[in-house]
Formats: sequence, structure tokens, C-alpha cells
Amino acid sequence: MTSAFIIYASTAAADMHHLIPHDVHDPFMYIHTEAGDDYVACSTLESARMREVPGVTVMPLESLGFDEFKASEPDETTAELDCYAEALKRTGVTKALIPPTFPTQAADFLRAKGLKLTVDEKFFSDAHRCKTDSELESIMRAQKAAEEATAYVSDALYRADVAEDGGLMLDGEPLTCEHLQYLVRLAYLRHGCDDGGTIVAHGPQTCIGHCAGSGQVLEGEPVTVDIDPRDLQRGCTTDMTRTFVKGEINDELKFYYKLVKESYDRTLAAIRPGLATAELHRISCEPMIEAGQPTQLTKKPGESLIEGYFHSLGHGVGLEVHEPPSLNQTPGELVEGDVIAIEPGCYRQGFGGVRLESLVLVTKDGGKLLADYPYGMEPAPLQR
Repeated sequence: MTSAFIIYASTAAADMHHLIPHDVHDPFMYIHTEAGDDYVACSTLESARMREVPGVTVMPLESLGFDEFKASEPDETTAELDCYAEALKRTGVTKALIPPTFPTQAADFLRAKGLKLTVDEKFFSDAHRCKTDSELESIMRAQKAAEEATAYVSDALYRADVAEDGGLMLDGEPLTCEHLQYLVRLAYLRHGCDDGGTIVAHGPQTCIGHCAGSGQVLEGEPVTVDIDPRDLQRGCTTDMTRTFVKGEINDELKFYYKLVKESYDRTLAAIRPGLATAELHRISCEPMIEAGQPTQLTKKPGESLIEGYFHSLGHGVGLEVHEPPSLNQTPGELVEGDVIAIEPGCYRQGFGGVRLESLVLVTKDGGKLLADYPYGMEPAPLQR
């Protein structure tokens, strides 16, 4: 016997999209019984596509009494909830696990009907940590989009001229972060992806967490390209970061790059199933600590760290760009099938910094790098 669980959401929720590969914009209910049977209660509009999902029995709302409930209830929402209660009754589910995102209105309604619902965040997050073949294929499609997008930025920086004031010019116009972000999104479209998140920031902006970036790029300053396109075919994302400098790279940026690349290399070499995520984070901090840079491990309790290696090592990636495991000092360990983003960085406020990031698949033999893009800071021409 397995644990019964129910999910009530659209496929925008990763818990649902892991089970149902279609894009469904309105919420519906997925039911998994203790006997291991799977059901979907949904509108007739969606029922044909749901029948394409192997192993799932489809229960259109009309077959659950929607028309009768609608005639007697004050609104359609209550009538729909009545249908879900009826579906649970017919499938024999009296108690079930639910994700923390389960709508409060629906939970209250079903509990009032006598259902015992228990929130279990770990159960649901663990369910889609090990990626399916179709999810891995989706991640790799997104990865190709990310690599081409990064190459577009690198090429634009390579071709840019430097004005007398140090500002970069491309085809007679100021080269801005906004234009580079436009090039990134063009690559997304070419690869059947949409914008899961785009950061092209320059100079001091590279120190500001998740700052999208704006303004004209200058010679000699860092340009951080941190992007996570989402594959439209299956819905998975990737996450990749590179740092470029047009012109001479000063000693401080060279120093940061050396530390970050050493952190990245040590981390990649250490990845294996069963390794504590806190230990992986500790390994990533070693080069920074050895060089006297602040880290999450060395900061004082209660201190808000904004310089050095001030963030965690990374996170899981899949149907969401940030999902378990968290690669910081929280409990947990890597499992075979995890896809993780490792992204060490080092920064100084008001100046800028360097960050490198790639996806790694955790296999029984260690970590398999999923990215195929160089790490150097010097821009390069597009390979056509």
C-alpha cells in the first residue's frame, strides 16, 4: 500500500506538472489512492488530453454530478468542490497527503466533508527530485537555449567599440543591458523557450541579488549573464551564469574569478549521492575562506552579509528554477537523479563581482556536467 495523496492545482504547479505533462491553465484534482490507482477529476474540456496520460482514469466533472450541484449550490466554485468530494468518495479516499500549496478554500471544504488532509512538503518535493527522461530532455533543450543566449551576449560585447567616455557602442548605438536582454530572449524563441528569468547586469549591479540589470555597459567592468529559459514543450528550466569583461580585466576581478573558479571546480569534483548538502556548501566556501573573503560559514550570527561569497552554493532545478535540494547549511543530502545548479560567486559592493553557474546531474558515479559552455571572462565572437 502507498500513501494516498491529492493535488488541486493547474499545471503551473510543479507538483502537478510532474504528473501531467500538458499545459492546463485551470485547476483540477489529481487523486492517488492507497491501492496505487490514479485518477483525474477535471472539466470535460480537458478530459480528452488527460486520457492521453498513461495509467490515469479520467472523471469529467459532469460524471460526478456537476450539473446537479450547480443547480443547488450558490456558485460554480462550490459545485466544483462538491464534485471533487464525490470523486474522493468514489475512489475510497478518506485521508490523504496534500502539498503546502493546496488551496485553503478547497482544504477547508473537504475537511468539512470528513476528509483527513495532512500537509507533507517533503513527500511532494521528493517526488520530483529524481528527473524523468522527458524532464531531462526538457532541461537539455532549455540548456541549449541558455548557451546560445549567452553566446549572443558574448558576441555583442566582442564586437562592441569603446567610446571616448568608456561606454560600449554597438552599430553606432550605446550597448545597454536592455539590448543584451533582448538578444537573450531572441535565443529563447529560437529554441522554443520562454523567459523563466533573465539577468544581464553590469558593474556594481552584479553585486545586487537578482538585479535584472539596466543601462550602458562600460569598458573593463563585469557583465553577469544569469539566465533560466523554460522549455515550452515539457516545462522544465535550466540555470546558467557567466561573467564577461570587455577590455582589460583588472587585478581585483582576476582575483575574484580565480576564487570562484576554484570553488566551482572543487564543488563539481565532490558531488555524489549521499553527500550532505551542507558539506557541499562547506567545500565551496573553502577557497574563499582561505583567501580571507567573507562567507555564510564565517559571518557573525545575525549579520546580513552583502560582500564576498554572501549567498548559498545553489539549488535544485527542474520544473521550477528553484526547487529542492537547497545547497546551503540546511539538513539534507544529494540523491541520484537530482539536477542541481552550483553557482559560487565573490563580490564587492559598489564595484562588482564574478559568478559562475552550471547544471549538474547527480549520478551513481558522481556529478555529470550538463553545460557545454566555456567559463572565461573574455568575450568571444559567435560561432556561426
